[in-house]
Amino acid sequence: MRHGESVHLAFGSILCEPDEPFEHVYFPTSAFISLVSKVGAHPPLEMGLIGNEGMLGVTLVLGVHTAPLRGVVQGEGEALRLSAKALTEECRHSPSLVKTLNGYLYVLMAQLMQTAGCTRFHEIDARLSRWLLMTHDRAHADSFHLTHQFLADMLGVQRSAVTIAAGSLQERGFIRYTRGEITILDRPGLEGTACECYAAVIKDYAQVFGRPRAPAR
Repeated sequence: MRHGESVHLAFGSILCEPDEPFEHVYFPTSAFISLVSKVGAHPPLEMGLIGNEGMLGVTLVLGVHTAPLRGVVQGEGEALRLSAKALTEECRHSPSLVKTLNGYLYVLMAQLMQTAGCTRFHEIDARLSRWLLMTHDRAHADSFHLTHQFLADMLGVQRSAVTIAAGSLQERGFIRYTRGEITILDRPGLEGTACECYAAVIKDYAQVFGRPRAPAR
């Protein structure tokens, strides 16, 4: 905490790029960050989501100083920022910090693997519901701004597919979607529509930290 500074993260800001060294690490408090894979000329695909349950730059605990994925601010808000050097130095003196970060690193790896399988095998309605639940957990509000194109990029599908899926969820009364503003109206309904990947990520967090990851709203 002594080495950190509170910073405001603006929507769309890129915090790290693949294969480039981390200059800073971020512990979101109200912001949330997407981990995005970019392959050639293909649209970006979201692989993971970081809110106030985790941090950007956790691979530093392994001695790996380059970022594996692009880090993009998906939800505007506040975060605690430290230099990568300061975090590495603190890890040398604090076994308890290293243990906690190792636990979170496992949770993040599990999320990345679950997302890969989800993208390959599950239908868009279930994937969109999972993604909205994960965003809702980190958004600190029932409403957040997301365009169809942004959703399509994050899910790796055509914009028309998101329009149809979001329309279906709205018709069932689970969400309200107007001019890029999404409001969660029926969270249990979304949970019933989401694939098992959402519950699996929650279970992984609980197994490591001994408690469920409470929604940060």
